Amino acid sequence: MTTTTVADNPEKSRYEIISDGDLAGFAEYNRHENEIAFIHTEIDPRFGGQGLGGVLARAALDDARTHELVVLPYCPFIRGWLTKHPEYHDLVPAAQHERFGL
Repeated sequence: MTTTTVADNPEKSRYEIISDGDLAGFAEYNRHENEIAFIHTEIDPRFGGQGLGGVLARAALDDARTHELVVLPYCPFIRGWLTKHPEYHDLVPAAQHERFGL
């Protein structure tokens, strides 16, 4: 059974997903005051097809919610994930929904 964890690494401005002790991917962000702008998400090809991108996106957005951050999904992967999960649309300001295709 695979052990997977997601953790914020503020020194590198990214959330990292670790699978069985190996860095499997990350979601980079820029943070300013109460905003978090996701700019790039990457999953190592060795871990492709395992759904880790979705796990990473959900964990990063759950953490943003916990910290009451406004989300700006510039990253195409995070934006695409959000379009499939309307229960997370409230994290993006309503005035920005059209801009991000929500």
